[in-house]
Amino acid sequence: MPDSEDQVREALLEALLEKVESENYPSSTILDTIESLLTPEAVPRYADILIRGIRESRFPSISMIHRLQALSGR
Repeated sequence: MPDSEDQVREALLEALLEKVESENYPSSTILDTIESLLTPEAVPRYADILIRGIRESRFPSISMIHRLQALSGR
């Protein structure tokens, strides 16, 4: 069990990232929460999850495309 605020944040972030990896169209609420918890170290993993979701979907989520675009600084 996490015993510090950082550990709780990291555990929640990990659980939500795993959930997004397994869903074609993750909820905006989950993605918003992930983005509020992101650390610079977690950004590459989150970006990779979004990229894979876009690549694997015949009709990728516009929300995921926009979120990835925002992560790129554009």
